[in-house]
Parts: sequence; structure tokens; C-alpha cells
Amino acid sequence: MRFLHTSDWHLGRSFHQVGLLGAQAAFVDHLVATVRAEQVDAVLVSGDVYDRALPSPDTVELLSTAVTRLIDAGAQVVLSSGNHDSAIRLGFASELLSRAGLHIRTSVAAVGQPVVVDGVAVYPIPYLEPSVAADPLGATERSHAGVLRAAMAAIDADRASRGGRSVVMAHAFVTGGATSESERDISVGGVSAVHPKVFAGADYVALGHLHGRQRVQETVRYSGSPIPLSFSEADHTKGSWLVDLTDSEVRVEAVDAPVQRPLAVLRGDIDLLLTDPALTAAERAWCQVTLTDPVRPLGAMEQLRRRFPHTLVLQFDPQGAPVPVRSYAQRSSAESDLDVCCAFLDHVRAGHGPTEQEREVLATAVESVRVRRAGLDDEGQLPLGDVAPRRGVA
Repeated sequence: MRFLHTSDWHLGRSFHQVGLLGAQAAFVDHLVATVRAEQVDAVLVSGDVYDRALPSPDTVELLSTAVTRLIDAGAQVVLSSGNHDSAIRLGFASELLSRAGLHIRTSVAAVGQPVVVDGVAVYPIPYLEPSVAADPLGATERSHAGVLRAAMAAIDADRASRGGRSVVMAHAFVTGGATSESERDISVGGVSAVHPKVFAGADYVALGHLHGRQRVQETVRYSGSPIPLSFSEADHTKGSWLVDLTDSEVRVEAVDAPVQRPLAVLRGDIDLLLTDPALTAAERAWCQVTLTDPVRPLGAMEQLRRRFPHTLVLQFDPQGAPVPVRSYAQRSSAESDLDVCCAFLDHVRAGHGPTEQEREVLATAVESVRVRRAGLDDEGQLPLGDVAPRRGVA
């Protein structure tokens, strides 16, 4: 079996108010061409197909066009839902669509039921919100690791009866993966990481959620998002993995995606940035610029856009000037929600931070809000289907 591992399409996403649908359509063109050129048997998309639970009509049309063209090119398509997707909406008519070669897995009930392609069992695991999936799966621990262990127990049972090669698709934060600024936090009680040994026994693990293409272990990999979703990804090489599964080995090859417009992160005083010949390549890139002038230049954005017309973000970090006291919002912008709450308590109590008991109360409140928000948005909410609780599954 030969397949393409991809994920995190985030169809409908914008990049600093710039729509990405054109770039995403170009990626689909590239994917279809690769399927034809490499005679790919299946395309695996490991979650976050859409960027939001209620995608716009043109976004839905792009996905419809994409899967139709991929199937027409000769590949089966396997989609699993991620934490950004509405599992119920994405999974609509999945049984009917599977007859045409589009296999969508979004429910707890489907965990452990493979899609068989050329004798290889592909086990898609949708994003499993612990508060929703723990009881139906019979997980002994209400955590990401707990529900994935329970899901893998169901997969192992099916795999033992079936034999042969197997691939597992999962949307999770696996230990050893490098994060970027564009991923949404999925932590439960501050813990979200899952050890790769949870997937032991699979011949290949096709991961989604982290946006950088990377190898966690030789056969445990993230494909990353096909286009950059934040300036923290400026040094990423985007694309997918082309995987060959034979009776004796697993061969993995990187397939780079087309770059419609590169990213550039620039820093320095404005006179240098406007004259430095080494920055010529940045003139066609989306730019994030940090000016270090001691005094903020007048009309800075207008000046920069004369040379770098695609500047999207302008920041100031004056060097050699008195350092201003940062606002509370600035100090807390990079912290987790729980840390923000604790820091606020420390701030209003003049240095007296939360006790351990108070931190536990705050953690419970933050987690309740996160789960309720996801429920209201219908993101990451799994349809349970006709599934009885599985007890005693480790």
C-alpha cells in the first residue's frame, strides 16, 4: 500500500485577516497531481479538516471538490475529525460516502473499525475529548492518554483477529513533537501530552494536531499543516509524507507543498530594513516586522509597505530607550488560561499567589469553561453512536 499522510488543512482559516482559500485550493491541486504521479492508493487526513465547526459554503465546496478529485485520481480518502471540526457535521452520510471511496470517521462507536486498503487495516481515531469519550470507551483515566489507551485496546483486539499490516491515524499532542503558535490548546488539567508508546504495534502512526511536519519516531510522524498558519512557522517546510508499506519494511519520503507566498520575520531599525540588500527576497513575502528604533518612527507601516508591500504585522521593541512597564495584558499574553488566572490572583493580592487548593479550584473552573465552549461551538464533540460503555479497558 502506498499512501499520503496529511492533516490540519484548516479549510476556511485566515492569516492575519488574509483569506487562505486560494492557497488551500492550490494545495489541493498539488495533492491531486501527487496522487496521479505517485499512483497513491489512499490519502489520510488526520483531523482538523475545517478550521471551525460551522464552515462557510465556499469552504465546504472546496472540501467537496477536493475529495471528488482525489477519488477520481485513483485514491481512497480517509478523513478523521480533529478538535476544530464538528464531528457530527463532518460525519454526515459517512456510511453512504464510504461506498464511493470516502471514509469519514468521527464517532466513538467507529473506534476499532478499520478502513481496509489493499490488505492494510487503517484505524482512524477522531479527536477524543476526554470528558466526552472516557466513559463510552471504558477508559480508567479521564485524560488524553487514558482515552487513547482505551481506543488502542479496541484497535489491538481487532488487529489480533485480523493480522497483517496496520496504520493508526490520531489527532493528539504526542510527546516529542514541536509546537507552534497556531495550535489550539487541548490540555485537560494542564496535561495534554501522550507518550508515543501508546501506539505500540502499529506499523505507521499518522498524527495530526501539531502544525510542523516532523518525526516523533521513525514510524510515528506529524504531517503538519500544508500551509503556514502563523509567523512562528516561517522556517517550516510544509507538505506531507509519502509512505510505502510492504511486507518487510516501511519507507517514508517527504513531499513538499507549493509555496504561494513565503513568510519573513524581520527585525531591526527602520533605516536598515528599508535599505539592506540582503532582504530583497522578503519583498514578495508576508512580513512580520519588529522595529528596534529608540523612538517610534512616524508612518512606520506606510514606509515599510513601500518596500515590503505584504507586511501584515508591525511590532515595536525599542533598543537603547527606557524600558516601559509592561501592561498586565502584555505580561499574560503568552501564558495558559490557568496561569493567567493564578497570575491575576497574585497581582490583585499584592504578591500572594494562589494556594494549592485555590489553584485546583481555578483549574476545575478553567476546564469547565473550555469544555462548555467546545460544546457550544460543537467543536471536538464526538457523536457516540450505538456504543455501549466499555468497562475494564486499560
